[in-house]
Amino acid sequence: MVTVDQILSSLKKVVDPELHKDIVSMGMIKDLSINDGKVAFTLELTTPACPFNSDIERDVRNAISGLGVQDLNLRVTARVMEGRAISMDELLPGVKNIIAVASGKGGVGKTTVSVNLALALAKTGAKIGLLDADVYGPSVPLMLGLKASPEVVNNKIQPPVVEGIKVISMGFFYEQSQQAGIYRGPIVSGIVKQFLTDVNWGELDYLIIDLPPGTGDAPLTIAQTIPITGILIVTTPQDVAMNVAVKAIGMFNKLNVPIIGVVENMSYLQCPHCDQQIHLFGQGGGKKISEDYHIPFIGEIPLHPQIREGSDTGKPSVLSEPESVQSHAFTKAAKLIAGRISIIAAEMQVQARAESSEQAKKE
Repeated sequence: MVTVDQILSSLKKVVDPELHKDIVSMGMIKDLSINDGKVAFTLELTTPACPFNSDIERDVRNAISGLGVQDLNLRVTARVMEGRAISMDELLPGVKNIIAVASGKGGVGKTTVSVNLALALAKTGAKIGLLDADVYGPSVPLMLGLKASPEVVNNKIQPPVVEGIKVISMGFFYEQSQQAGIYRGPIVSGIVKQFLTDVNWGELDYLIIDLPPGTGDAPLTIAQTIPITGILIVTTPQDVAMNVAVKAIGMFNKLNVPIIGVVENMSYLQCPHCDQQIHLFGQGGGKKISEDYHIPFIGEIPLHPQIREGSDTGKPSVLSEPESVQSHAFTKAAKLIAGRISIIAAEMQVQARAESSEQAKKE
């Protein structure tokens, strides 16, 4: 008869490909029981969007079958790891991870990337919030086809929900879509802070913040106000965009905010006649940033008319054409980002335990 110790010993040989730790020490095995030779337990993965989820499940089943277990009741779930500083838990207490999407310049499709990544993550079952921090040129409501204004309940702004995503944007508060946002820096910072603290975000696995381009008041306010899990840099292939994107990387490095990676948008045009990739704006800008600054390369998003059309009509590609090349690119990027978040979260936990141990020694 197989024992609990034998099962755990065998499962310790299964290593998470991203975290490089065995699943037992990571606490991913829950509710293990053996009853009349029937083995049952829950495999709790670190995120529903992990690109290696099926690989881990396969390795677990192989490890158990190697012990001669024929009757296995395996339940697979996911609980997103928290990647925020413990000392800042009083801010947005229900939000596990905060992903800020940044670019050095406008026109690189940062908001398009933010919206489609949010939708791709939500489709995995993760709880998602999307904050449009571009006070001057908010476009998230248009891209998601949202027109309803948020309500205020018990002094908290209730964000509209679309496809399971909670959304807030200054675009909801302009009387006309053409109304210009004319605000000085301190007011912009105040608006962004209010969106962070006065909105009823509830329980979220990921809060995605679509930052305005550049390195101005809004990015600084967010980086200095809340514990960001990591920054996603969006660029396009050409040298101009690449050279400006590295300035954003430099700013967040100075603020000691982890960089999740870099996404290259508008990477290529897929020829509809010959299927060849046409690099209209050059090639390799995102990968060069990745290599030069030692940050992960998340992937390439193609230039496609449907991405533009979906953004204009409130039907993003991930929803309107889920099997398209561009949707698969967003989905793949979302899974890699979720994996990177798990790595950052695990590193934060190790650091927190080390600091706690060191503090205990001093006391």
